[in-house]
Amino acid sequence: MGVFGANFPAMARGLVAMFWYGAQTYAASTAVALLITGITGNSGEVMLLGMTGVMWVSFIFVSAFQIYLFWHGVDLIKRFLNFAGPAVYLVMIVLMIAIWAKAGGGLLSEVGTVFSGGNRSGEFEGLSAVGAFVAVFSIMVGYFAAVVINFGDFARFVSSEAEMRKGNLWGLVGNVVFFSFITLMITGGTIAIFGEYIAEPTAMVAKVDNMLLTIIAAFAFFAATVGINMVANFIPPAYDLANLLPSRIDFRMGGLITAICGFVIGGLWVSVITQMGLFPFVNTLGAILAPVFGIMIADYYVIKKQQLNVKALFDDSPKAEYHYDGGFNRKAILAWVISGYVAVGSVWPNILILGLGDFFANLGGGGGYAWIIGASLGALVHLGISRK
Repeated sequence: MGVFGANFPAMARGLVAMFWYGAQTYAASTAVALLITGITGNSGEVMLLGMTGVMWVSFIFVSAFQIYLFWHGVDLIKRFLNFAGPAVYLVMIVLMIAIWAKAGGGLLSEVGTVFSGGNRSGEFEGLSAVGAFVAVFSIMVGYFAAVVINFGDFARFVSSEAEMRKGNLWGLVGNVVFFSFITLMITGGTIAIFGEYIAEPTAMVAKVDNMLLTIIAAFAFFAATVGINMVANFIPPAYDLANLLPSRIDFRMGGLITAICGFVIGGLWVSVITQMGLFPFVNTLGAILAPVFGIMIADYYVIKKQQLNVKALFDDSPKAEYHYDGGFNRKAILAWVISGYVAVGSVWPNILILGLGDFFANLGGGGGYAWIIGASLGALVHLGISRK
């Protein structure tokens, strides 16, 4: 993108993270609200923007707690994560075993029909098993791949490349596979036991109506959601904002800006954002960043042939290797705009022209292929224009 143009995808990543920060802050607040309701027996009445008084108190508490964490530095966040990770796994495994024991043989049959239709399928009905799997896979990648764009924010803290590789293998691949298995079993179990699809863990625990389980699960879900939020959605925009205006914005100021924007987004979550649906929301954010991933991979492995002048990456002089045209690689930026437009259009077909809207509308999957489309187009378009 160029030494100055790199700020465009960085800030796009930062804005996406701010959206997710607000969403995850709201998600963590539902665990606190579950605990308050379980102890007091009062869920409150709707006060503002579709949220009850209990929900607002919980939301403000979580927002303040996250500010406290980042204000005390990355070391405190790291210690919190080391505690939150094992805690949520323990609770989720116990919950899976309890639900499996209660559901019996009905669990496995429901797992096989999770994508059969309606709300439980995420609008993947009508697709083949392979098509539904690819769409879900793309959504999962779109959700997690945003972290790849700012991988350097985390890699800078490792002591060796071997440590980084081991962390990626177990922390990403192993963790996603194992946790996906657990959540799939729990989802199938809720359908078998309660006769309905329950998407939110807190709603699932509320159905069980057990005070001890409510307290333990609320604490674990709160810890896990806040931990994920700090790593994936807080650190990236804080660094991106600090890099954009380093003379005026430091890490703490970037964090405060992120927290304020996240508070607004989280406050609008119930009344506004959920009305568009969770899957379109996830797919749209993934579609914005997917082309950046494709462009980065194509540029590094094909065009640059894995050879980078690291020193030149930080050289903004006009004759620098990566200065391009005034500090901007206009071809890469054009590739991002074109492929991003098509990728977002696969989620919202009505914005597309030249018959592409009808194609994606008939493709099905609710825009679930957006990340794959965006990343592939980003790489192909970038290769096509950059080699000319």
